[in-house]
Amino acid sequence: MNDQTVLVVDDDKKIRNLLRNVLEGEGFSVVEAQTTAQVMEFMENSTLCLVTLDIHLGSENGIEVARQIRHISQVPIIMVTGKDDVIDRVVGLEVGADDYITKPFHVREVIARIRSVLRRSEISAQAREAAFVAAQPISGAESVQYRFDGMTAIPDQLELLDRNGASSGLTSGDFKLLSVFLTRPKRVLSRDQLMDLTGGAEWQPLDRAIDNQIARLRKKIERDPSDPKLIKTVRGVGYTFAHDVQVD
Repeated sequence: MNDQTVLVVDDDKKIRNLLRNVLEGEGFSVVEAQTTAQVMEFMENSTLCLVTLDIHLGSENGIEVARQIRHISQVPIIMVTGKDDVIDRVVGLEVGADDYITKPFHVREVIARIRSVLRRSEISAQAREAAFVAAQPISGAESVQYRFDGMTAIPDQLELLDRNGASSGLTSGDFKLLSVFLTRPKRVLSRDQLMDLTGGAEWQPLDRAIDNQIARLRKKIERDPSDPKLIKTVRGVGYTFAHDVQVD
């Protein structure tokens, strides 16, 4: 079984066949399950790149299956829901699903959502690896500092010194967001990219928390948060750190 294997979980044979044909046409391998027991057997014995999971599995509960998967794996999960399953859809996302497809669905939508979820998953994995490497002590190396607009960020200490040299009191989450900007100055970053680079597995398709976090960070670093000059909004796209950054 290769590393591009998708597990299709559905008690409707027609849906399983449809998804199999679509996925195999895009170069994926496909395995199928109808019950929780079958799902967990695949989770324990197979290498999967993604799971499509119907919310309604006959007498079983797809949301509970998603919860059990999340206990043992961070494999991306796309829930398959009916058009009226709004509550179940939200609950599915809350227990750890990465996205959802609404029946009846279009083939192109299925592939687009799968590709999008896999890209986000890959970026998240790379971000976690980069964060781990960055957290490791470098023997004999001095601490890197980032200077901008009279402020100094010290990653080793998760510390931001304000324009008077005092601590700005950033939370670890706010400092992580600031670090993403400082290491990518003058690049436009979408909300999805920011959530991937700062949140990893916590990203939710309906989540707009990044906007609130940006607003909170602006209050700590902008001279006038109501007229931001450092973190600028790029309408319809995301945000960019517009100031020069000096690395010492």
